[in-house]
Amino acid sequence: MKEPFHLTRIYFLGSVLLLLLFCGPVLQAQQQAHGTIDRKAVVTRHNLVLKDPHFAGPTQVGNGDFAYGFDITGMQTFSDQFTTMSQWSWHSTIVPKGTSVQLFKKTPVETHGRMVAYDLPNPQQPALTQWLARNPHRFNLGRIGLVLKKKDGSLATIKDLVNPSQYLNLWNGIAESTFSIEGEKVKVITICDGQKDILGFSIQSALIRQHRLTVFVQFPYASLDYFSNGSDYTKPFLHQTTLSILGKNSVVFNRRLDSTTYQVACQWTGGGKIKEIATHHFMLIPAGNENSVAYTFAFSASKISSPLPDFSSIRSSSIKHWAAFWNSGGAIDLSGSKDPRWFELERRIVLSEYIMAINAAGNYPPAETGLVNNSWYGRFHYEMYWWHAAHYALWDRWPLLYKSLHLYKDNLKAAELRAEQQGYQGARWPKCTGPNGVEWPYPTHAWLVWQQPHPIFFADLDYRAHPTVATLKKWNDIVQQTANFLASYAYLDTARNQYVLGPPIKAVPENNDPLSTQDPAFELEYWRYGLITAQNWRKNQDLTPNPKWADVLKRLAPIPLEHGLYVQWEGIDSMWTKYNYEHPAMAGIFGVLPGYGIDTLTMQKTYAKIRKAWDFDKVWGWDFPMMAMDAARLGYPGQAVDWLLSDSSRFSFDVHGFVGGGNPYPYIPSNGGLLYAVAMMTAGWDGDKNAAQPGFPKDGSWVVKWEDLKKAP
Repeated sequence: MKEPFHLTRIYFLGSVLLLLLFCGPVLQAQQQAHGTIDRKAVVTRHNLVLKDPHFAGPTQVGNGDFAYGFDITGMQTFSDQFTTMSQWSWHSTIVPKGTSVQLFKKTPVETHGRMVAYDLPNPQQPALTQWLARNPHRFNLGRIGLVLKKKDGSLATIKDLVNPSQYLNLWNGIAESTFSIEGEKVKVITICDGQKDILGFSIQSALIRQHRLTVFVQFPYASLDYFSNGSDYTKPFLHQTTLSILGKNSVVFNRRLDSTTYQVACQWTGGGKIKEIATHHFMLIPAGNENSVAYTFAFSASKISSPLPDFSSIRSSSIKHWAAFWNSGGAIDLSGSKDPRWFELERRIVLSEYIMAINAAGNYPPAETGLVNNSWYGRFHYEMYWWHAAHYALWDRWPLLYKSLHLYKDNLKAAELRAEQQGYQGARWPKCTGPNGVEWPYPTHAWLVWQQPHPIFFADLDYRAHPTVATLKKWNDIVQQTANFLASYAYLDTARNQYVLGPPIKAVPENNDPLSTQDPAFELEYWRYGLITAQNWRKNQDLTPNPKWADVLKRLAPIPLEHGLYVQWEGIDSMWTKYNYEHPAMAGIFGVLPGYGIDTLTMQKTYAKIRKAWDFDKVWGWDFPMMAMDAARLGYPGQAVDWLLSDSSRFSFDVHGFVGGGNPYPYIPSNGGLLYAVAMMTAGWDGDKNAAQPGFPKDGSWVVKWEDLKKAP
């Protein structure tokens, strides 16, 4: 690989360095010792202050494994679209009668002269195919909101709220919502326990004494829709709710959806009663002796036996949890910058940290919409795991990443079996599953492969941070078997004397014909990265290079070129006019990846062409951080920052920090990608010549103070 910068650029930089010695530094800040940055000030200047009750929403409290989304009232009062979700809230319907998952027949497809069975929809088994697509799916555990009555006894609507305001303190995860109805003020404080699936609500209002304010709980069936909020309130007879009253202010709801069971326990201060107003719909009515009441709700997949904590205890847990989070790992302070956009970039960073800590820091990878709602039935996509989780390594928040990395160890045997059944060596990882690891039959799932090197990338990140024998042992089988598949999957085209990828293959942008596509750019470069890194893994254990891997590396097809530019895949027709949408994956070969097989001059020209010709209103949120990383490695730091501040509808951060704009809303890979790119642009990457903040301009417009971030590969 050529040097990432031309010699003339190096001489220029050297001249600049000499100038700095005599004229003083352009950048006034670099890496700081831990504890130097006022982290609380950085975080709290981006606290949410909401006035418009019609936000796309939701505001969230949560802890990584559990989340509650709510509207301007601090509860789920006026929207049945906001959810209560957990990492364990998975449901499956009953398998169609007379069949089973084991009886599903995969579809053989000719693959380089042999028949290979793939997880494709089977028209001979339509019911079972549909069942495998829909199950398992994440579901909404229940809706908790306020019942507000006006003086005439009618129910208040969102239009009746006067001066609504919501304040979320990001530093402690505590939300305070206030509004008035007919002159009576209501204040709601919403919190989530830092470790458990427990919510707390403190409500203050004279409406309580007037018996015009109470709390409702409503339980839905699980939605079987592709995209949904995990709720179906139209099927009351498909699920059961039984009530156990434990006292004057304590109840347990026993829930059953087919074979899925869970409990919701609730207690509140003072006396009161519970009233069932419809099937699966209850009101928890306070006694009304005071102007305040506090509620605690606990959710569990097993029996709840211990006493519930009170509101004060939950509040303390939330404060402790979030203080520990914000004080851990990396931090960035941009407040010394002259570029007026510093506040918006810092806002995007801080809100992304909060969003990912709630939605992508659990025991399993998240859906692409996190714990907000269901995209693709709430399943997680293995190729998206990098965008959801890799940033934790660069931000040195390994405890959060370790929570879900067990995914590879848990599914290694199944991945090995999948490879064996298809006639390959090693382990072939799935594309889209729930916790059970069962693939959903679908063409893209059958033929997408860029998730395959991910375990090697994660293993390398782990070893860079923890270069020990224990780390090598922990990952060894996963790295070896993943690399074995990479080498086995590559097909030797004897006429070309090159190893090729596909067909069939679904490339990163997913807009190609999988049965005719060969040698997509990103996949080729990721194969190269994966095998080189796996060989280094063997070297770190004093093992000799694997000869098969070495042969594939030696003869792996080059990244496809057309008219001196990298293209999405070999032989693509009219890419710059016909296929200039979806992911510009060529940028990732020297952005996400270190670019072992790229030519820098060709990459520069390709990047420039992408900027000019690509339709960035028809891409996805993580494409912008990918472009930023490419720009940074190529030596265009100003453009790198511009990408992260793009106002494209596909990368527009709303008041909550969520990104939508044609993507599923919210599309959290955008947030994870931004965090990875910012860390890389700040702490640098291998081969960056140890330049200070190499992804930010050196003209004095950006002053980047940072702590505890790590270099990218």
